[in-house]
Amino acid sequence: MEDEARLASALQRGLQAEGFVVDVAGDGLTGLDLARHGGYDAMILDVMLPRLSGYRVVRQLRAEDHWLPVLMLSAKDGEYDQADGLDCGADDYLTKPFSYVVLLARLRALLRRGAPERPTVLAAGDLTLDPAQRRVTRGGTEINLTSREFALLEYLMRRQGEVVSKTELLDHVWDASMETAPNVVEVYVGYLRRKLGRELVETVRGAGYRLRADLSSG
Repeated sequence: MEDEARLASALQRGLQAEGFVVDVAGDGLTGLDLARHGGYDAMILDVMLPRLSGYRVVRQLRAEDHWLPVLMLSAKDGEYDQADGLDCGADDYLTKPFSYVVLLARLRALLRRGAPERPTVLAAGDLTLDPAQRRVTRGGTEINLTSREFALLEYLMRRQGEVVSKTELLDHVWDASMETAPNVVEVYVGYLRRKLGRELVETVRGAGYRLRADLSSG
């Protein structure tokens, strides 16, 4: 779905030429209805849409336990705008203007990952994260996180037990197209450790980070 009809039409033609079956919705309510009932493999969703914003569309889908992969498009390129897109339930975020080649590559990556059913509340030991309510608790105690800290923790929790590289974290929690220093990941991992416990995230030397699945506050 895309609020600019010309761009939406161009994307539709380009994706159809690649073999995709594509439907276009001109407003958020229509797009939400298509996403609910259309049986699609993925959704390209613009933030600024008539009748219902892209943020509200994806929040509603996630609230209904619809895990259709969503690639969000926006002219807003601030880091907090991107964090908001990921926090509300999008799987990836691309700022305009963008390269069609990059969009196609990211769409294919979403399709490869598919849409495994995700729990409403994520848990790792005594750590819980509720994406819809933006609430994190450990041992029953609520802990306040910034938008960026929350997005980083959510991504690690969705991949708990797996080693996640700095590059992957930069690509999904930050915007890979922006000039972001690689050490920003270390900085934010440090913030999470201070707030949630130093044993929370393991550093796997030369590979990345891994969220432990056997957490306990003791």
